[in-house]
Amino acid sequence: MILTFLGTSASVPTKERAHTGLALRYNGEYFLFDCGENVQRQMMNTNVSPMKINNIFISHLHGDHVLGLGGLLQSMALSNRKRPLKIYGPPKTAEMIEYILKIGYHSISYDIEVLELELKPNKILSTNKSGNGYEIYCYPTNHSVPSLAYVFKELKAPKMDMNKVREFGIEIGSKLKDLKDGNSVEIEVFEDGKAIKKTIMPEDVLVSNTDGASFAYSGDTRPVYNFAKFLNDLNCKVLVHEATFDSSLLENALETMHSTFEEALKISEISGVKQLIITHISARYRSVKAYETEIDTYLEKSTVHGKNIKIEIARDFMEYDLKKLKVLNSNK
Repeated sequence: MILTFLGTSASVPTKERAHTGLALRYNGEYFLFDCGENVQRQMMNTNVSPMKINNIFISHLHGDHVLGLGGLLQSMALSNRKRPLKIYGPPKTAEMIEYILKIGYHSISYDIEVLELELKPNKILSTNKSGNGYEIYCYPTNHSVPSLAYVFKELKAPKMDMNKVREFGIEIGSKLKDLKDGNSVEIEVFEDGKAIKKTIMPEDVLVSNTDGASFAYSGDTRPVYNFAKFLNDLNCKVLVHEATFDSSLLENALETMHSTFEEALKISEISGVKQLIITHISARYRSVKAYETEIDTYLEKSTVHGKNIKIEIARDFMEYDLKKLKVLNSNK
């Protein structure tokens, strides 16, 4: 499970950073979160394949998050795509897609299904095969237009509690497999010197498996503390959160309905994640190193924040392994 940062700039691109785009690779499929201008060309410098994208998730309808959609959809058609594509987003996403498809002379060779999401916490996509698969949630955020965050959570089959297995006297074999598959079994136990039949349910010996990878993507937002609690409840491990401004520019963040680094860090603390990745960086920071300097200055003065959380500033083309919880290629 690899995250690839296709664009990390806010509002306008810079020489170092393109408009927002984030791709997740999972079991040979790609999930795209936002599609700013130039995202499809950014993909050419990565392993992300547009033809393997089946689901696109739009956080909100500001241009720096959606202006790449028209070109991407047309390129898919030119590559003779036949597989259906689903696009998720806030209210009016369908209207936007309709306008996009009317621009220029072209034809779409595949079905596009647009799913407009309500501005409330909701599970919007789920696959579950024998306890394995994934779930995707949306959560309303606080921006100047209707906006959503998204959470991807890998599902893993429950683990067998071998202490309880031994306690019940269940031997390794077909009955253990039945329990693992979610079926009850009958065993023979001795009570008061008599052999009796006892039914063992899967929940008697299985415990929830929390090892699945997971991440959240905030989109553009002021800090939403209930969203942080939502992530904590889901045991989310990685948070990709916007921090358009450093912590000295709170007034700018308030005016434009964005977050500062300090606010993003506070959200990550409440959420209990292990990794915070900062993105959507203002073009006022001509280089990522300039933004890093601001953050380092803040952290040196701080005695409270960021003690148990790894912090990374996203760069275009950076790859992050959600299972190993590490940056693979920071493009520094």
